[in-house]
Amino acid sequence: MFIEKTFPAQAYTNRDIEKDFPDWDASKIESKVGIVSRHVAAANETALDLAEKACIRLFEANPAVRDQIDYLLFCTQSPDYILPGNAPLLQHRLGLSTSVGALDFNLGCSGYVYGLSLAKGLLSAGIAKRILLVTAETYTKRIHPKDKGNRSIFGDAATVTSISSDDLNGIGEFVFGTDGSGAQNLIVKNGGVRHPVQIDPECRTYGSGNCYTDNDLFMDGPEIFNFTIEKVPTLVSEVLALNRLEKEQISFFVFHQANAYILNFLRKMCGIQKDKFYLNMANTGNTVSNTIPIALSDLLDTRRIGRGDKVLIAGFGVGYSYGATVLTF
Repeated sequence: MFIEKTFPAQAYTNRDIEKDFPDWDASKIESKVGIVSRHVAAANETALDLAEKACIRLFEANPAVRDQIDYLLFCTQSPDYILPGNAPLLQHRLGLSTSVGALDFNLGCSGYVYGLSLAKGLLSAGIAKRILLVTAETYTKRIHPKDKGNRSIFGDAATVTSISSDDLNGIGEFVFGTDGSGAQNLIVKNGGVRHPVQIDPECRTYGSGNCYTDNDLFMDGPEIFNFTIEKVPTLVSEVLALNRLEKEQISFFVFHQANAYILNFLRKMCGIQKDKFYLNMANTGNTVSNTIPIALSDLLDTRRIGRGDKVLIAGFGVGYSYGATVLTF
């Protein structure tokens, strides 16, 4: 399994937020959400552009992989078009064989876990032998300029994971969950068939003076917090039991990097040792489906995980959707 990542060149720091919103203190942002800076896609830069860069980096580091790809999975909620999907466009940009399968799927913070399950299924069934699992998001394009809360949390990025039949034994059993009753708590309401984009929509306020319209991303932070503390501890217990493991056998726990406050709360609820609980959002922010593979890439690059180590990954968020598994490296 090979993992690569890429970020837009432009950074948006807490000092920049402080300049845009003088009533906010940069140090308080860092202490509350654990984020100092995040990357923001340029006006003409899309999820597809970022995904292409990540894939090129992977091919440059592993030249033999390009010609082995026979399936492409692309997870995004920031597609370049309503149709076609990003996966066939990426196939063409990368010059992959026209015999590859290419599939988009729309998931947020649980997307990487779901993508691994799709890859495992395709490989186990003999439908594919080597898969590119791509995650790419430009959520910042969906955030209202005056929504200081979400602008302080979200960043843009892309990752790619190359998974082959040889990696199957390292992908454990999965636990999933879905609760669509919470859909309205993390949503971009307009832009689909049910609610088209509006011209000059009404601007609403929420929280501590945050502004948004129905064309923009809306997140009810307290409700998302309640959802995570209700579902994630049980999710962790269930995936450990399904894989016949104890917490002590896990080298690292990598949760979706939502924000530091939520994650530290969850760590304590789950009874996880601090030195086994990975946090790495300080300079990237919440990059949605990218957060878990970014964390795994960092752990591999710094050699904090190696052969035989087990990492429990858990994604949770928009949908509501949640899932977890255990990876053995």
